[in-house]
Amino acid sequence: MSVPGRVRYHHGDLRSALLREAAALIRESGIDALSLRSLSDRAGVSRSALYHHFRDKNDLLCAVAEQGFEELAELLDRSEESALADLEIWLRGFVRAYIRFAADNVERYELMFGRAIWKGGRPSESLKAVAYSAFRQYCERISSALALLGERDADVQRRLGQVSWATLHGLCRFMIDGIYVHPEDLDEISQRSVTLLIDGLSTRQAHEDPGAVS
Repeated sequence: MSVPGRVRYHHGDLRSALLREAAALIRESGIDALSLRSLSDRAGVSRSALYHHFRDKNDLLCAVAEQGFEELAELLDRSEESALADLEIWLRGFVRAYIRFAADNVERYELMFGRAIWKGGRPSESLKAVAYSAFRQYCERISSALALLGERDADVQRRLGQVSWATLHGLCRFMIDGIYVHPEDLDEISQRSVTLLIDGLSTRQAHEDPGAVS
């Protein structure tokens, strides 16, 4: 009979298996429930085996968060390049996917963006590299789309990318904290935020180039 929760892995794949179990433990019981001891018990491996892959709990939390940012980067990679020709279509699709990711991974999302690592812990260099890369990738997508719409100011492109991500993160926090618990509410709010962004850009372009809008 198999042992519930025991990790099955091929030689050399223990780290990946442990991260899957850690993510599952966080999803089921919250961040505070995750420790090297609890993961060792759940995985059915010795504590010394874990120390081959994670120095301490902070290192483990960083690794779980890093995996989450890698998944966010994959969301961006899956966005169709052709959609960049229409900022609104691309942004609406990504916003929905991002909120779905946060809704499906509430505890891990909190870990990725929360104080447990970024203020109360010690973010690893690899986590910072992956997190900043995901944010930079998002801003570059926004900049490319804005450039196609005629926005040539690099500072404006960057700020709009930052503002749109901050808005998106705020909506996810509303959901996680229980302020908006109905998916249909979040979807409508998020889509209206996209409309405001697009309208704001259109207004800016009209002021800078009155002949651009008939």
